[in-house]
Amino acid sequence: MDIYNINATFVPSIIEGANNIANTAKSTEKVFIEANTSAVSYREIKDQHIIPVFSATNEPLISHQELIDSLNAVTKNWFQEEVVLDPSIRVSHPIKGRIPEAKYKKASELEPWEQTLYYERMMFCIEVPSIAEMVGGNLLSLTVGAVKSYSEDNLYGKRPSGEQQFHLFVGFRNKVCCNMCVSTDGVKLDLKVKDLAQLEQSMFNMLSKYNVGAHIEAMRKFTAIEITQSEFAQFIGKSRLYKYMPDDLKLGLTPLCFGDQQMGAVAKDFFNDANFSTNMETGTINLWRLYNLLTGVNKSTYIDQFLQRAINAQELVLEIAQHKSGEKSSWYLL
Repeated sequence: MDIYNINATFVPSIIEGANNIANTAKSTEKVFIEANTSAVSYREIKDQHIIPVFSATNEPLISHQELIDSLNAVTKNWFQEEVVLDPSIRVSHPIKGRIPEAKYKKASELEPWEQTLYYERMMFCIEVPSIAEMVGGNLLSLTVGAVKSYSEDNLYGKRPSGEQQFHLFVGFRNKVCCNMCVSTDGVKLDLKVKDLAQLEQSMFNMLSKYNVGAHIEAMRKFTAIEITQSEFAQFIGKSRLYKYMPDDLKLGLTPLCFGDQQMGAVAKDFFNDANFSTNMETGTINLWRLYNLLTGVNKSTYIDQFLQRAINAQELVLEIAQHKSGEKSSWYLL
């Protein structure tokens, strides 16, 4: 099935009233990122969170609500014939304040209307459940989303550029565990824009370039390739070693973005994960399961590191697949 409307044209959605979130079903409530995040409703973000500004000019930044509204509108515009669910949103790093009249009150005495709040970091996902595929016995659902961290913007510079940084993605969510499967052509990392029109155009361009067929095929190939327990141990050992290698020895190697704690969790899940553990009879594990062990521990990372590590999981497993098929050598298995 051709999932894209090839005749779709980009229509900016910043016209008043075009961005309203419909009262449709919400994207899955299963946690797609954990770490120190909390679930939050769209209504709370819209009605209760203040909008940060560039301190030098007092110009407002693109708010979390505007980001969600705009990308939700682009997604519905692109997938016009599909079912598009309402966003599932998670936030972290609250920035709290108070109104001037409550300056001298104790924190315990503050009334709700005297407090201000916004979250420095936010990630949301919009699920398109009518576009789904089975890989390795798991149902995958197309998902679009974005990551925003105000810590990446020059909020306090004397001459702010007016640009803000965003991270956009499209890929598949594993419905078994909510692991996020993202490919390199389905992300825009470190995107810098000045307004919503540029943001929406970038999202539209990303959807245009995303090759869903190639992404699914790459993941299906993972199911047909296995590594032994010894090779898995080699991969874990080399990944722990990588962190301490001199920079000159890392040249030419696929970088590892996962930390020691996360790789330790992958080793533990090799035996204990309910869905993706090793085959106890053969002692082997296929690369689809290894990939999901990596994307599974990625859910414990911070919001602003999530997409980089999601891409890194695919790069690492793809390199191992190429090593096993004789296409190229992988340092992680040598």
